[in-house]
Amino acid sequence: MDLDAVADELYALAPGDFTAVRGEWAKAARAAGDRELAEQIRRLPRPTLAAWASNLLVREEPDEVQRLLRLGEGLRQAHQDLDGDQLRELSAQQHQVTFALARQAGQLTARAGQRLSDDMRQQVQDTLHAALADPEAAEQWARGRLAKPLAAPTGFPALSVQRAPAAAARRTRPAGEAAALNAESARRREQQERLERARRQAADAEQELHDREGELAAAQEEQRRAEEDQERAEQRVTDLSQHLQDAEREQQRTREAARKGRDHVRAVDRTVREARRRATETAAHAQELTEQTQHQAKKGRG
Repeated sequence: MDLDAVADELYALAPGDFTAVRGEWAKAARAAGDRELAEQIRRLPRPTLAAWASNLLVREEPDEVQRLLRLGEGLRQAHQDLDGDQLRELSAQQHQVTFALARQAGQLTARAGQRLSDDMRQQVQDTLHAALADPEAAEQWARGRLAKPLAAPTGFPALSVQRAPAAAARRTRPAGEAAALNAESARRREQQERLERARRQAADAEQELHDREGELAAAQEEQRRAEEDQERAEQRVTDLSQHLQDAEREQQRTREAARKGRDHVRAVDRTVREARRRATETAAHAQELTEQTQHQAKKGRG
């Protein structure tokens, strides 16, 4: 048993099954004497629905995962090269792919018995955008072990797509118009940043809720097991009490039987002694009669 194998199994589960199975794995690790592993397993956070949908997508659609990773590499290279034409082409692909994959994740979770809200699908799509923009985020997503969705990057790649034509426009437009465009761009960036902060806060709050729900479920499970143990102990006490009563009755019965046995032995012993006495007396009397008979016979012959 190792942490990676356990995590792979846990994050493939629906969030509703996560806490109970995590508890079973932690208990198994403790039983095997590996307390450190048990604690590591216990600390694995329960995934949100959006994170689970992203994990499910990774596990069920490996070809699409590779397609998205290749698209991310192309976008980042174009962004680095400031290739406006390639950025526009890849950006169009990015929106198509992330939208289609987020919808596909919703279909996968629906087949598994969980429906994603529009906000959750947006969180899945934001996760995909993050994987496109950041290689570390891409690696994290591709492992299929997300506990919460990733935040979409600000200004990549859509902002970069506009960079080359915007520069040309600034060369031809009046200074006032360029300033107004810059102000509008800054305002939009600020709005986007506020939106991303709000989404992150909402995701964190949802994760906190899921964690607390997981702790509650674990506590309720622990209470249920404790109550079962109590019931078994009480039943054991009842059974032992019944066995004790039966044993006491058996002890009383054997005592009475032993007393009766002793009384019977004494009575038989008295009978034997009396019979022995009578036998002795009878034998003595018979001997006396024999002797008298012999004596009379001798006198008769004389």
